Amino acid sequence: MADINEVQPTSLSHLIGNRGVIEQVTVALDAAFQDNRRFDHSLLIGPPGMGKSSLAAVIAKEIAVPFHEVLGQNLRTPADLNSLLLQADHKSIVHIDEIHEASKAIQTALYMAMDKRQIMVRGGSTITALPLNDFTLLLSTTEEHDLLQPLRDRMRLTLRFDYYSEEDLCRVVDLRARALAWDLDPRVLPLIAARGKGTPRIALKWMQAAYRCCRAAGANAVTVDHLLQACRLEGCDSLGLGVLEQKYLRLLADGPRRVNVLASALGVPTKTLTSVQEPFLIRAGLIDKDEVSRRVLTPQGREHLRMTASHLS
Repeated sequence: MADINEVQPTSLSHLIGNRGVIEQVTVALDAAFQDNRRFDHSLLIGPPGMGKSSLAAVIAKEIAVPFHEVLGQNLRTPADLNSLLLQADHKSIVHIDEIHEASKAIQTALYMAMDKRQIMVRGGSTITALPLNDFTLLLSTTEEHDLLQPLRDRMRLTLRFDYYSEEDLCRVVDLRARALAWDLDPRVLPLIAARGKGTPRIALKWMQAAYRCCRAAGANAVTVDHLLQACRLEGCDSLGLGVLEQKYLRLLADGPRRVNVLASALGVPTKTLTSVQEPFLIRAGLIDKDEVSRRVLTPQGREHLRMTASHLS
């Protein structure tokens, strides 16, 4: 079965959403071209699945330079960092994804290497300074507060990604389906977008799930029924809420509760609720917090429960 990641954007014109970020990058690319210099060091900040890594790769394609990518957690020793930086050519792009996973020592070594355009390598009892090419450093993170201030300050551009509108998610799914030559009923697009939680990666996951059901049935065109079957299989509702999130809302239907009580009732750690489930529920206006931080169901949340129950009955 074809996979949604088999095709990726290759140009800024292929990117949808976060227009402010795209405009920043466009101006920076034009300026770098006019001055015949490398692209500015940049910090890409935003929730998971917003397309930070895709943009980093597109920047390299736009200026036709080598692209080197690594996860911050894989830079465990100075040797790991040195190897990455030494392979970077003039004007090439070095992208460190999830840079907050790198240790403070690695972050410090990174900004010192940027300042001096060299790294220090120990060989026996001697230390040798090796020069670095003038490359571009792109750092992606979901946890800006875990970065050292001196490292953040050395980034010339700060690109802040935000959640997508449902209209933009429809365009993301439609564009990817066309690139893969998948036949999608247009009526499926808004239903996928509604379940995407403002995140392209999640919307594309639902497109893949619907396509899986389509092919399992021996069909060639993805229909609304295929998407609804995928949702039934995963126990998700019209907003893409999973079983745990739906149970969370039902618990609040009886009145405000403290988060530790909810976590106990759901059988999950408190941090799982506050960092995984609650952010979207709050952003979607389904829950809120009262003056003593108890979780409460909003009128919108109560209406969603009513509509879901009505649909199931």
